[in-house]
Amino acid sequence: MHDRQLEQTVMDQLVGQPVAYVERELILATLRETGGNRTHAASVLGIALRTLRNKIGSYAADGYDVPEPAHPAQ
Repeated sequence: MHDRQLEQTVMDQLVGQPVAYVERELILATLRETGGNRTHAASVLGIALRTLRNKIGSYAADGYDVPEPAHPAQ
């Protein structure tokens, strides 16, 4: 699939969804891609680490599967 086709497919899936849903899916996907690394995910997303942690806490409280860091801080 060409980049433009892939982009259009993704956009077709997102259009009509609530912003909170799109934001949650993007954050969780970014966490998966970064191996659960919150600092890296916040940087990739362009949001403050505190904001990301608050959102993660909310998602976890709502029952969503939030990726754990691959190497938790000691």
